[in-house]
Amino acid sequence: MFSRAGKAFALVFRRVFRGDRMAGFTLLHRLGRMLYPRYYFVDPRIDWWESEQFRTFLARFGETENLNAKRQWMLSQLVRLTTGVPGDTAECGAYMGATSWLICDANRGRGRLHHVFDSFEGLSTPGANDGSHWSRGDLASSEAVARDHLAEFEAVRFYKGWIPERFAEVAERTFAFVHIDVDLEEPTRKSMEFFYTRTNAGGIILCDDYGHSTCPGATRAVDQFLA
Repeated sequence: MFSRAGKAFALVFRRVFRGDRMAGFTLLHRLGRMLYPRYYFVDPRIDWWESEQFRTFLARFGETENLNAKRQWMLSQLVRLTTGVPGDTAECGAYMGATSWLICDANRGRGRLHHVFDSFEGLSTPGANDGSHWSRGDLASSEAVARDHLAEFEAVRFYKGWIPERFAEVAERTFAFVHIDVDLEEPTRKSMEFFYTRTNAGGIILCDDYGHSTCPGATRAVDQFLA
């Protein structure tokens, strides 16, 4: 029923406000304020929303219906800032490989290796500070799926196992960009402890879960480590 109602609303939206983005946004904003008063809308006149290359990426990974586009765009721009920084790239918690694809795409022609760490069995058991949102096994996806999504890239290595079991295999490498997306406190802490001292000057460590209400443990781990 909701799907039919949504399609009907979209049809009315297109007919009444065809070609007038701000008028349509005003209607959407007012409706949103009624349904979810605490939600903050962003200005729709954002250049990257019109990027066909990025829209193709979102469609490829089924992200057009999700809420991750802003974070993925930010990651793609942050990794660009490390163009002149020596070292490899890494991701802790790759899931199906979408953000690793963005990193590998940015690495083209730069002679970097990308290192992918994931249990490919979902999350480990949440700890006392991780809240109640996650359970063991959530976000499980097979290594085969990630490998298939990254098959076009040669300079990528996979390390299946629980963090930090296989970190030692890259202990002699240094890094320009590291993406930590493991949702829970303990693997976030272990990732920060390992990669921080191996990240070159000018490099970036991005924690996807920092400040997210469903990942209080990850935020705590980063704050305590940096303190």
